[in-house]
Amino acid sequence: MSVKVIAYDVGTTGLKTCLFSISAEESVRYLAGEVEHYELHVLENGGVEQEASDWWEGMSRSTKRLLAKTGVPPEEIRGITFCSQFQTVVLVDKSGRPLRRAMSCMDARADAQFKRYMGTGIKVEGLDIIKVLKYLKITGAVSGSAKDPAWKYLWVRDNEPEIFQKVYKWLDAKEYLICRATGVMKASRDDANGTFLYDVKKGTWSPTLCRMLDINMEHLPELCDSADQVGKLLPGPAEELGLAAGTAVFSGGSDVSLCSVGAGCVDIGDVLVYSGTSGWVATTVDKLHLDLGNLIGALVGADPTSYNYIAEVETSGKCMEWVKDRIDRMEMDYDDMIEYIKDTPAGANGVVFSPWMHGNRCPFDDANSRGVFFNLDISTRGSDLMKAVIEGVCLHMRWLLECTEKSFKTRPVIRFAGGSAISPYICQVMADVLGREVETIENTRQVGAMGAAALLAVSFGMLPNIREIKQIIQVSHVYKPRPENTAVYDKLLPVFIDLYRNNKKSFAALNG
Repeated sequence: MSVKVIAYDVGTTGLKTCLFSISAEESVRYLAGEVEHYELHVLENGGVEQEASDWWEGMSRSTKRLLAKTGVPPEEIRGITFCSQFQTVVLVDKSGRPLRRAMSCMDARADAQFKRYMGTGIKVEGLDIIKVLKYLKITGAVSGSAKDPAWKYLWVRDNEPEIFQKVYKWLDAKEYLICRATGVMKASRDDANGTFLYDVKKGTWSPTLCRMLDINMEHLPELCDSADQVGKLLPGPAEELGLAAGTAVFSGGSDVSLCSVGAGCVDIGDVLVYSGTSGWVATTVDKLHLDLGNLIGALVGADPTSYNYIAEVETSGKCMEWVKDRIDRMEMDYDDMIEYIKDTPAGANGVVFSPWMHGNRCPFDDANSRGVFFNLDISTRGSDLMKAVIEGVCLHMRWLLECTEKSFKTRPVIRFAGGSAISPYICQVMADVLGREVETIENTRQVGAMGAAALLAVSFGMLPNIREIKQIIQVSHVYKPRPENTAVYDKLLPVFIDLYRNNKKSFAALNG
């Protein structure tokens, strides 16, 4: 016997609504999906915002289309769940209404608040050592970036006091959608951990950290686990979504956590390289650890028995979209782009590109850093520039992987997922740049939703625990590195890394 569920993948530029069938025999099977896109508002002061209502309206439109397309009656949907962008700040009043636009994880305007609290006293790596030690003791990680949620919360307090005084709760993206669906305001522990206000040992919000940062604890929602049912779909929201009132609503988790689950990276040492709009290298580890020098830390995930050691890059697939839309003034899709560059050699005829199109977070945090094309000459072609962008994203992933391996041993085979992993050409470049065998999975674009649905199988008792999910994730392709190409990228990597080190002051002069 199987049941049908819907998993919503709430991304930075779009929402995927995915229908899955779950059974004890087949476990999790992707049936169909719909996509809705929405605007990312990039402001001149470093702010990056979204209308929270856009997420809900995207859910409504895509859910109705999905049910109409598949012919599945609303009553057959046993539950809905979420895989979501996180470290987003949604401030709501008591009725759950947003008081302002949501502040994205990419929002970098709160530098003054960050420096006021973390840039004083005796410092290590530019951070107040006393506060760093408190963070490490309580959370196992440190809020080391102005893009982290607490500073955005404090930015609103300092710059929009009339709005701030109306705040009832501070929610993340999926928590807002759950509130809209059920009237319940609860946060999963992986989302809570992303605020750096969560006590990992006690499983609660930390009064000590809230006092240290002047956070009003009454603004923080109740906590739950990712696999928990948090409520039932209310009649009004049910009608808006086209679903049945009373449908079970589950918490789900963050995109970082559930993409690893959906890719089957649930054993210690497993590595997921994810490239969507943004990207990251996520390693499943068995202990908390912080590499303050490279700004990589272990976070609580959906699985209570392990952690996700996360190294992020702000713009990944977004860089590929950018170059596709701009180079040579050609109208092309991604297949056209690959055909255009297929004969360009490894190393893009000497052109190197840095993918820091909206600043960067790891292994350096600098909102002023930007994309650079380096080493152009009069023979440089548009195809060289396009190939260099793909290679630049992959080189940054290699940099993150090498930083990760300073602290943890990783398995030799890497899983690659996200929109970029659809292209066999990009997958092969990734394998060549990493010098590692790369595996992709079925339905790689839906990897986050797959993780949410697989977690729901655990919630329904169809799988005994999250570790068993690895057995049901099917590998679709394997890419082996070509040594002659890897040798080229071995030579390029130091040049790529030096692009930041050599231009840091210039980035600050132009963009600070």
